[in-house]
Amino acid sequence: MGISLITLTLLLLPIISETRPISYPGGSTVMAFTDNLKDSLYYHYSPSYKYSIGLESLKHKVLEQDYSYVRFTYLLNRKNTQNSQRNLYFQSGVSLNGVNNHFYGVHGDWETRRWFSGFGYKQERREVEDYSEQFVQLGLAPYLGDYGDFHTWIMIKTKKNSLSGSWSTYPLLKFFKGDFLIEFGYNDKTKLDAHLMYRF
Repeated sequence: MGISLITLTLLLLPIISETRPISYPGGSTVMAFTDNLKDSLYYHYSPSYKYSIGLESLKHKVLEQDYSYVRFTYLLNRKNTQNSQRNLYFQSGVSLNGVNNHFYGVHGDWETRRWFSGFGYKQERREVEDYSEQFVQLGLAPYLGDYGDFHTWIMIKTKKNSLSGSWSTYPLLKFFKGDFLIEFGYNDKTKLDAHLMYRF
């Protein structure tokens, strides 16, 4: 399954969020990711604000495999204050090819209108080869927009997977308005790291 990021961008851009892996109750989300490890297309439905269930289809560039996951994400903790929000999520998935291929992990974020920080850790269990992924991301909004405005974040991200064995750090830009988000970064080592999301 080859996913063309350009094709997905052209399909989603005319539709014009915050990157939450759980939507509002009864809401759906479509996401596409690409980086040096894989291309992914992911749909999930949220019966509750506490969890989401979905299906992800992947093309793994390093392991040279195509496979799909049934995914489950659960909100472990959320803290809202007058000026900030904090979230911690558990994520998991089981391959349609069998339970021996699965993943689990955690990711979280804390943000104000000006500052953003996030992290993630995922352990992949594969019949071919197990591996892990982790990242840390920090960001700053250069201006403060109102609700419904076009928002911009300037970020720096550092990530590592056990297949490559070393950290890679690079700048990242995030833009969102309403229910559409696009995030992308690039360096020579990790190539394009991009994320598209549309919520409905």
